[in-house]
Parts: sequence; C-alpha cells; structure tokens
Amino acid sequence: MRPLILLLVAAVTAFAADPAAKLRIYELGAPGADKLSDLPARYLEAMSKAYAKEMPNPVFRLSNLAFLPAERSERLDLYVQHARDFKVRRPGVLFIHGGGFTAGDKAEYRSASVSADLCRAGYVVVSCNYRLGPMTQAGVWPQNIADCRNAVRWVRAHAKELGVNPDKIAVAGGSAGGYHALMVGLSDDKTGPGGDPAAKHSAKVSAVIDMYGVVNFAKRGKGEVPGTSPAEQAAYFPESQCDAQDPAVLILHGTADSTVDIAQSDDMAKALRFAKVSHEYIVVEGAPHTFDLHPKGKGWKRTGVMAGAEVSSSSDKADLTEATLDFLARTIGK
Repeated sequence: MRPLILLLVAAVTAFAADPAAKLRIYELGAPGADKLSDLPARYLEAMSKAYAKEMPNPVFRLSNLAFLPAERSERLDLYVQHARDFKVRRPGVLFIHGGGFTAGDKAEYRSASVSADLCRAGYVVVSCNYRLGPMTQAGVWPQNIADCRNAVRWVRAHAKELGVNPDKIAVAGGSAGGYHALMVGLSDDKTGPGGDPAAKHSAKVSAVIDMYGVVNFAKRGKGEVPGTSPAEQAAYFPESQCDAQDPAVLILHGTADSTVDIAQSDDMAKALRFAKVSHEYIVVEGAPHTFDLHPKGKGWKRTGVMAGAEVSSSSDKADLTEATLDFLARTIGK
C-alpha cells in the first residue's frame, strides 16, 4: 500500500501547486478563430473531461481571446461554469489585473481567484490584459484605459454568444486594476481618457468594484501623466470624476496595505459621498495588499450610502465573498 499512498500524496501535492487546479479552473483550450458560437460544444466536451478527473465544482476558462486590433498582442480570458450561461442572458463582470501599471497578467492568481469565485456565483466573467508601461513611455497612457474600455465593448458586442445581458455589466480590478475599473466606471466612455466617440458599442457599466486602487497619482508621489496640463491631469484622477450619474461603487481596502495607502480609498469614498454616488466602503482590519475575496485579516467594517440610505455593518470574519456578491446582486442582479 505504501507506493499507492505515495502516489496519492504526489497527485494531491501537484494539484495544490497548480494555481488553476487549486482554484478548480479547467482550461477549455485555444479558441478556434474566435468562433464563440462553438463555445457550448467546447464546454460540454470539457465538462465531461473535468468531471472524469473528479475536479469538484469546476469553472471553465477559455484563454487568450483577441479583443483588440490584430496588431495588438493583449488578450482576454473568459470564465463560464454552466451550459445555461450560453442560453440565458446573465450579468457579466470584467476583472482587470494589477501590477503597478507596468506588469501583471490576466491569469495572475488574484485575477483567476476572483474571476472563479464570481463565475461560481452565476456571473459570466472576463479578465483582460492591457497596455503596460511607465507613464514616461509613449503610447501607454491613455491606451491602457482605452484597452479596458474596449474589453467592456467586446463583452457587449458578443453578448449573445456569451449569454450576457448587455445592460448588466460590472467592472472590477485590484490595485492598478482598481484604478482602471474606476476610470472605466466613472469617466465618460466617449470623452474621458481613452474614450472613443466613434465606438459602435458603449463601454458604460452598471457597477464598479475597486480593490485598493490608486485614485490620485500626485498624492502617492508617482508623478503625472506626461503631456497633460493641470486641468487635463484631473481627468486621470478617479476621485475627480465622480458625479451623481455614476454607477454604484464598492471599495475594498486593508489597513495593513503598505503598497497603496488606505488614505487613497478614504479619499475615494469621500469624493463619492460628496457627489452623491451610491457606494460601499469595506475596510478589512489587518489585510495587506493584493488580496482576493479571501483576505487575511481580523474582520471588516462597511460604511457608505446606497440609494440615499446610510450603510453601516461589520463582520468578525475577513472573508469578502458574501459582501461582494451581495453588492453585485443589488446592482446588476444574479
């Protein structure tokens, strides 16, 4: 029996070491010339293979779909769980990765973890890459913001094939991705940075989830976007883009974050309140930077204003899954 035991231990260890396996994500394989109409058949085949391997409650990911012009190398990943995802119009969520604007990837652990959690809750999820590079590098800003807007447009353009309700799309992101999520949600998709007045499809969203994002570069000592006047610079600060027409915003931040000062989120919440934008602000006691919906911490406290009513609640557990899903259910449905 000893060889069998060793084999089982090795198999479990290998499963846990693979992020996709640990998150119960099963790859659907490379897309066939972006034929999204083939997704249901591809999904059913993969589902039988996943369950044959006894992968519990898997999420299925179709990786590296093109959503930008042919000369661009950035891609996006699609997460689905049920065959019905292709038959009924379900709410959709775009997740945007972090990495300080110069690094990161759509398949990083945090992005995959949040995407898988939201997918299991019934949402069709897309995780995108975007132009990376420092502010001083030509062609990076505001192309990075435009790329994220175009990911929303791609979801809306392919809503039928994806089984997405085009009127119920949210955007979320962590760190630099939190910044991009706020810019997509709060600034105008035609006239704001990275906007496109000639776009065939809208990049507007119905809800925003900002996970410890930067909201003002100057306050972090990160400089300014080159080639912009002080007046134009304000257009790149989410805290300067709030108005009463904005979608509801959920902010998540930890008190032990040493990368993005929690004061950034404090300022964002104040700006949303001043502009009378529905929002919730959850502060996780003891949580560091770069967490998913299962941060380490000692619990959280929630404040804000939703539909004109004050929000105030707390939890002695740090996990944010239920609070996040509750926010999405009230803003884009489930």
